[in-house]
Amino acid sequence: MANTLHNCTTCPIPFGDQSLAASRHVSRSLSFRSTPTPKTLAMDAAKQCNIMVVKAKSEFDQGAVDISLSPRVNSVKPSKTVAISDQATALVQAGVPVIRLAAGEPDFDTPSVIAEAGINAIREGYTRYTPNAGTLELRQAICRKLKEENGITYTPDQVVVSNGAKQSLAQAVLAVCSPGDEVIIPAPFWVSYPEMARLADATPVILPTSISDDFLLDPKLLESKITERSRLLILCSPSNPTGSVYPKKLLEEIAQIVARHPRLLVLSDEIYEHIIYAPATHTSFASLPGMWDRTITVNGFSKAFAMTGWRLGYVAGPKHFIAACGKIQSQFTSGASSIAQKAAVAALGLGHAGGEAVTTMVKAFRERRDFLVKSFREIDGVKISEPQGAFYLFIDFSYYYGREAEGFGKIEDSESLCRYLLDKGQVALVPGSAFGDDTCIRISYAESLTTLQAAVERIKKALTPLSSAALV
Repeated sequence: MANTLHNCTTCPIPFGDQSLAASRHVSRSLSFRSTPTPKTLAMDAAKQCNIMVVKAKSEFDQGAVDISLSPRVNSVKPSKTVAISDQATALVQAGVPVIRLAAGEPDFDTPSVIAEAGINAIREGYTRYTPNAGTLELRQAICRKLKEENGITYTPDQVVVSNGAKQSLAQAVLAVCSPGDEVIIPAPFWVSYPEMARLADATPVILPTSISDDFLLDPKLLESKITERSRLLILCSPSNPTGSVYPKKLLEEIAQIVARHPRLLVLSDEIYEHIIYAPATHTSFASLPGMWDRTITVNGFSKAFAMTGWRLGYVAGPKHFIAACGKIQSQFTSGASSIAQKAAVAALGLGHAGGEAVTTMVKAFRERRDFLVKSFREIDGVKISEPQGAFYLFIDFSYYYGREAEGFGKIEDSESLCRYLLDKGQVALVPGSAFGDDTCIRISYAESLTTLQAAVERIKKALTPLSSAALV
């Protein structure tokens, strides 16, 4: 008989079975496969957590199977953003009216010109393997884009196209880091950076930033933390999760520090470069004096061009680093989708910074940002750094920590507050602890203004009783 109880204490989904309890009142309407029973609900929860349903010992006639995992894998934490997004989606599919503001995915359709290029690729039979590094046509287009928009010059053999910018980042970390190396990561950080370092047997070194400084790295702190083991500094501008944009002057200060440490490289994640709000401007780190040969630049098509499902990113840099990235890719996935690459060529043909299609999306993101900033500033105790790019708010809600919520319990941290807001407000958000700052919660505004207005009302309503709740 199978044991279907979901008693995991190390569940990678931060809400675990508690969110299932929060939605218990609608469990009769759940419809993952058919009308569920408590047993099937438990089975679904177990599957989400990658828990093996352990069979009774009597069924193992030949002895137990060794289910141990690699220590390297065991050192890696699962992505909370992916887990929460999957969980919120499951609740919506089950009939729970959850507003999902957890995923970093534009709500716009891929621009029609790009979509048509992909469709035509299929119709014309462009469906076979491409070179491992990507088609020459696309790599040449990427080189033109980087030169014209970013002021950095590469040749096609200095570019590798991958199945998303996440793969490009992971391969770059694996290519340059050795066991015992240190990877310097400013916090708040994108959830995958520290785990990529651990997969490379490197040590993530987290440098905190402050909301009062718009979550920007202090150059003095950086210099104080560099050691002989420091190999990589990861910068993300515009930032996920904060939306902060590094001014050119600050990047120049950081570049001067990097220049004094010959072994230190910079991995510049520029996936949000086109989603930026004037007067803020984007500066590619590799364009700074002396930084071209020290910088590996990663970008892609998911965010600016609303192409998340097309899975296409790229890495550019000095040939010996990029060749190493290509070597890893050749043994992992080989080349990216031929269809997506044709679509990407069309995307880069839309004009400077994506042309009118991207400008229209950025205008909508800015309108949403302005609405949310104004709305949350009206809430007691909330602290906000107004984002200058991307489509996230990273809001300090620590004012509500330590308060007792009736029928829920104590709000102890960002994770318990997110559970509370899912329970009482039916809004899915991501706890700041996932990004290295437990005082905050990340809100994605990659949803319609109408949806965001409804979410704000739910959040305000849920927080109101906490304002007067006693600290415990």
